[in-house]
Amino acid sequence: MFILIPVDGDNGLDSKITTLFDMKIWALVKFEDGKAKTVQFSEDRTSFGIEWVDFVVLENKFENYMDFMGEGMMCLVKRKEETVEEVVSAFAFKELDEIGM
Repeated sequence: MFILIPVDGDNGLDSKITTLFDMKIWALVKFEDGKAKTVQFSEDRTSFGIEWVDFVVLENKFENYMDFMGEGMMCLVKRKEETVEEVVSAFAFKELDEIGM
């Protein structure tokens, strides 16, 4: 499955999650067997060449998530996690909160 995360730069698993307004680049995590298999980065979230993104993880519950929901993504929000690695770990242990209508 694929997880999309707005981040501050291309620093691998150490990239920090940020708001949609402040983001510099998108991180796309391929999540399998309870861990991140690969992490790709792109300024355009539609340029990864995959058909379906399962989840998007946002900085806070006040982000504009309607477009993501319209594309069929489940929208999650971090609690205290800062980096992609921490977000992936929280995802694996179901420690992210769901946002939606």
